[in-house]
Amino acid sequence: MLKKHLIYFFLLLSATSHSQIGGKSVYQFLSLVTSPRQAALGGKTVTIYDEDVNQGIFNPASINPEMHNQMSINYGSYFGEVTYGTAAYAYTYDRHVQTFHAGVSYVNYGNFDGYDENGQSTASFSGSEIALSFGYAYNVPYTNLHLGANAKLISSSLETYNSLGGAIDFGAIYIDEANDVNWGLAIRNIGTQFTTYSGNHEQLPLEIIFGVSQELEHVPIRWHLNLENLQQWNVSFANPSRASATIDGDSTEEKVSFLNNAFRHVILGAELFPKKAFNLRLSYNFRRAQELKIVEQRNFSGFSAGLGLRMNKLKFNYSYSRYTLAGNTSLFGLTINFQ
Repeated sequence: MLKKHLIYFFLLLSATSHSQIGGKSVYQFLSLVTSPRQAALGGKTVTIYDEDVNQGIFNPASINPEMHNQMSINYGSYFGEVTYGTAAYAYTYDRHVQTFHAGVSYVNYGNFDGYDENGQSTASFSGSEIALSFGYAYNVPYTNLHLGANAKLISSSLETYNSLGGAIDFGAIYIDEANDVNWGLAIRNIGTQFTTYSGNHEQLPLEIIFGVSQELEHVPIRWHLNLENLQQWNVSFANPSRASATIDGDSTEEKVSFLNNAFRHVILGAELFPKKAFNLRLSYNFRRAQELKIVEQRNFSGFSAGLGLRMNKLKFNYSYSRYTLAGNTSLFGLTINFQ
């Protein structure tokens, strides 16, 4: 009954919340994935509940004693000179107090050539952003419901402009042990700018994500289904390259159907051998596939794959995400168990 009430509450919240996607808010790097495992499963998995210390950055409800004294470092090169990385560490003070979690995410946009309004070359400049997070989770007594929260301090520097902000993430995970099903929900980036770039306050990239996953009984696979951007129903846009021409030479804007828009909220993923030393992962992100596909050409946008390999107290993770023919990303991660 408690699980049902929570689901109804968060669905109501998603229906009444208002946010923007696609570059209409500041600190967009907060929406990037936290680890190669996360990327290989589609980028927004909120139901993972195991020793993976990276997951605490994305859904604080996943913070648990199995993460105790583990540290992770992740790094990836996105497009051009853009680099991105995260790090996380968890420590269990005692079983009563539960586990504390700390994380950091950063992005470096590289160097840019500067020009004035007349096209004359000026000094080069760079840009970078970083977020520090501190999280804690709580297991509701006598239930399998886990609640968590992250507090984040955000700093952004773009050329000569600087901004400082803060945000809070809330998360919930319910574990159905009888059926090996996890239900998860995360409300991310509720916050504000403390100082702005030029005097105008801008929105943070608020997002609500709901997911479910299950490990099959006789097959070593855990499947994941996640619904992203639940704070905003219409996440589609008309792509000009897909406009159709009329007889008189005019063009008709692409029409995105109700079903097409609905699927753009869906991410499917699967993890083979989830509890073994070697794992394989595969996912498909419907929105990424629709937004980045090329007309009359198959380029497999939306697919991601990865693997994990544990050797004693070290675990290596890798992911490859397909965006376009010209741009794909690889993420590398290392987790160290200090116990």
